[in-house]
Amino acid sequence: MTPAGPRPATDRGVPQGSGAKDSGATRVYSTGAGSVSGRSPQGAERTAAAPSDPEPRSAPEETPRRAPGPTEAGAPEATAPEVGAPTEATTPGTPPGGPLHGLRVLDLATLFAGPLTATLLGDFGAEVVKVEHPGRPDPSRGHGPAKDGIGLWWKLLGRNKRTMTLDLSTPGGRDTLLRLARTADVIVENFRPGTLEKWGLGWPELSAANPRLVLARVTAFGQHGPYAHRPGFGTLAEAMSGFAAITGEPEGPPTLPPFGLADSIAALTCAYAVMTALAGRERTGHGQVVDLAIVEPILTVLGPHPLWYDQLGYVQPRTGNRSTNNAPRNTYRSADGRWLAVSASAQSIAERVVRLVGRPELIAEPWFATGAGRARYADVLDEAVGGWIARHKADEVVDAFEEAEAAVAPVYDVRDVMADPQFAALDTVTEVQDPELGPLRMQNVLFRLSETPGGIRWAGRPHGADTDEVLAELGLTEAEITALRTEGAL
Repeated sequence: MTPAGPRPATDRGVPQGSGAKDSGATRVYSTGAGSVSGRSPQGAERTAAAPSDPEPRSAPEETPRRAPGPTEAGAPEATAPEVGAPTEATTPGTPPGGPLHGLRVLDLATLFAGPLTATLLGDFGAEVVKVEHPGRPDPSRGHGPAKDGIGLWWKLLGRNKRTMTLDLSTPGGRDTLLRLARTADVIVENFRPGTLEKWGLGWPELSAANPRLVLARVTAFGQHGPYAHRPGFGTLAEAMSGFAAITGEPEGPPTLPPFGLADSIAALTCAYAVMTALAGRERTGHGQVVDLAIVEPILTVLGPHPLWYDQLGYVQPRTGNRSTNNAPRNTYRSADGRWLAVSASAQSIAERVVRLVGRPELIAEPWFATGAGRARYADVLDEAVGGWIARHKADEVVDAFEEAEAAVAPVYDVRDVMADPQFAALDTVTEVQDPELGPLRMQNVLFRLSETPGGIRWAGRPHGADTDEVLAELGLTEAEITALRTEGAL
């Protein structure tokens, strides 16, 4: 993928000795790294302690770290380290590697869809610079539990990002962002529509500064329409998409998820949209705007509800853990008090389940032949399956279902996730060294690539930790940086 252009004459405006060296087609930037945790298909963890000194330093001229492919000519046979085994240290000047190496992203967004979009890109090698207001950091830094006064959610959301401060509403902040935009491939923002325009940073100004730029605009309701200027969060999308209306017990209230479901779905969608726009740039030579309304991706994942209503007038009711499309499908409590989930979406699985629980005669019932038919008799099936599970311990249930090739899973909380051998084999929760808090365990990157794996290079950095370094790489002198501080732009 061709990096953004046009570039300044100094190739991103990096002066000699600023902490970045030319590495060919892309630039290698110094980063205040803490560790690197990479991900290959074998699930081997690649972690290494790293210097925590955030001061700029010259970057070694190295190639990005990646897993050697099995078909590379002359490549030595790779031996995956054991899970948790350290590899060579990652210094602040080590290039990120990964398939998105060379892609530069400016993250102007807050809470949570926009920032997570940038995190997903950074996990696979994009260089992400988090731009925050000098006096009002991203509120995610204060969300949820903290340790030693340091928000833990930010350590996850802010990983693989350098951090700088900039007040975009000031003349100096505006001019500095335009200079940053000239060096960027992607900007992610989630201000209310019209805010960037009010600051003189709308699409006309940004695209004039860099015609190859992709601007991802993530808002609750999109950039136009009667609700465009309303403030909104993922909770409103979960309500207005229809998700809450179909979630919960039949006689209970509509139920909202206890986590950022709509934001997370929107972030995954936005990362895909950004890569789609960049692919389009390869053909057209210029960037474009991504207009993403948080309310739309969650509506998409709800499935054919609009189609059902359009063609049949059907509105799906709340059914609790049950499904209107198949049964048995519910959670059941075992003899030792643990909960298990059973799903029988396929006819063959449903037959195996009722044989296992001692009710094979149900297979001969006419209603058993379809998922919808079984759903109408969910009371009968729940009594059969739930009664059998209630007489057995959870481990016995899992073993019996596995032997019968039927589908069951224990209901986990996070303690179970952290102890589960399958998650351990996949390195789903990996360890990252952090200069502030020491070793941290967090979710790994989303998937494994055989040739160009992603990885966690460091956890979320302090507010504004890399401001001077990023500006020096941009070509600003110490006097110019001091002037911006005096103005209140930093």
